[in-house]
Amino acid sequence: MPTAPVKGGHGARYLFLFLIGLVIGVVATVMALRALHARKDHFPESVMHVQQWHMGQLKSSLEQNRCGPTDSLPHVQSLRTLANDLEPAFPDLRDDARFGDAASKLRATLDAALASPPLNCAGVQALMKDVGGACKACHQDFRG
Repeated sequence: MPTAPVKGGHGARYLFLFLIGLVIGVVATVMALRALHARKDHFPESVMHVQQWHMGQLKSSLEQNRCGPTDSLPHVQSLRTLANDLEPAFPDLRDDARFGDAASKLRATLDAALASPPLNCAGVQALMKDVGGACKACHQDFRG
């Protein structure tokens, strides 16, 4: 006795296989993107993020009217230390005269602030303006 053909076909199987393939594809894509991200050099971004954090702390101190040397000097010292890492953080820009000049101006501004620390909020505000100007000059040329 011949068997009757199955009604409904194999659509459910194909849908199931398609969904499994889709899930495997998504997982493989995420794994590939994470592997590419792990190979990226995070040092340049890290230097910029830490500098931005210290500038934010200076701004916060200014907003809270806590502008004494004990509040601002640690952040200025950290910014100066990080300024030494600009050329190593961006080795492809190391030989560019504009980049070297901008980094040098930033270091000179921070050296002057360390030699004569800001004693009040007006001094901190002036320092932030000078440092921000040095950062802006570099970012206009190289950040895009």
